[in-house]
Amino acid sequence: QELPEMVLLKFFRSENAPGPARPTPEQLSHLIKTSLHYPESFNHSFHQKSLCLVPVTLLLSNCSQAVVDVMIDLRHKPTSPEALEIHGSFTWLGQTQYKLQLKSQEVYSLQLKACFVHTGVYNLGTPRVFAKLADQVTLFETSQQNSMPALIIINSI
Repeated sequence: QELPEMVLLKFFRSENAPGPARPTPEQLSHLIKTSLHYPESFNHSFHQKSLCLVPVTLLLSNCSQAVVDVMIDLRHKPTSPEALEIHGSFTWLGQTQYKLQLKSQEVYSLQLKACFVHTGVYNLGTPRVFAKLADQVTLFETSQQNSMPALIIINSI
């Protein structure tokens, strides 16, 4: 029985072949998808207790195939007079900055508490989320696309 003839394969790479493409700023601003989960309205007796605390969940989803460094900043406040007129001011309780790392396609749930001192309609969509690819050496993270306003109604009972 005769063995089939062996052929030697040669692999070569063109010297001017493009390396891995760098993501565009537009792509970098869509690494992390965020969503806030909270009650649409919340009833509280301000006569019995002056501070109204509402649990809020910030869900962070890594939309990429890469490991991503994420920074969340809760200190951002809307500064335009219109924003303050329509949606009064409130405070996030506890830690104001978070740094974490999300694996490819990982979803992370961050438990927050919003504190209100009177009734009204408020926009909870104030957390700012920044992200960068973990393997990239950059001095700053790219701001992630902010979702729609997240309105909550605080009622007095």
